[in-house]
This record gives sequence, structure tokens and C-alpha cells, in this order.
Amino acid sequence: MSNETMDAATPAAKRGKTPTWLVAVISGAAGLFYAYAVWNAIGNLVITLQTFAGAGVTLNALGWFIWIFAAVFPLLVWGAAFAIGYRRAPHEMLLVMLTGLALVAVFWLNVVAYTTLNSASFLG
Repeated sequence: MSNETMDAATPAAKRGKTPTWLVAVISGAAGLFYAYAVWNAIGNLVITLQTFAGAGVTLNALGWFIWIFAAVFPLLVWGAAFAIGYRRAPHEMLLVMLTGLALVAVFWLNVVAYTTLNSASFLG
């Protein structure tokens, strides 16, 4: 091996791996915010069902898909963010988790806007 090859590999070896406890703290703390998004989606599904049941209607397949996907999407994004970030430096993992959370927030605003403006399209 030449010195150039060894010098290129040295920073990765010196940096080391992020401790497991720090990965757990970062992913767990960010996960609480993702869990809030899931809880919010399930709560809105329940409220929507109660409100429409009082009017004598229910959700069609599109309505169920919207609300169930709104609850599953944050879990998918957290999983993807964890898969991308857990081998990186702690500050990079935190940034990946926050970027995923921003994606979930934008998606949630889209769900709220769609269900508010087009509520007749997902009634059965």
C-alpha cells in the first residue's frame, strides 16, 4: 500500500463509530416528534369518523387511505432517516432526522389542506 492510500483511509479509521448510546438518544429524541405526527394522524382519523358518523356518512376507500397513510408516513420517514443517518457522525444524523421531520411536517400540511378543502371527495 502506498502512503496516499493509507492517508485516504486514515481519517475514517480515526473518526471511529458513533457510540450506540448516542445513536439511541438522537433517534429516540427525534422519534418522539415523529410519534407525535403519528398520534396526530390517528387522532384526526378518529375525530373525522366521529364527526361524519354524526352526519350519517362514513369514509370511502380514498378517505381511509389518506388517514392511514398519514399515520404510516412518519414511521416510514423515521426508518429511512435512521437507515441513512446511523452510520454517520452525530451531528449529521441529527440533521438527517430533522430533515425527515421537515418532510413529515410538509406532508402533514398537505394532508390537512386536502382534507379541509376536499372533504366531500372522500366520503362514502
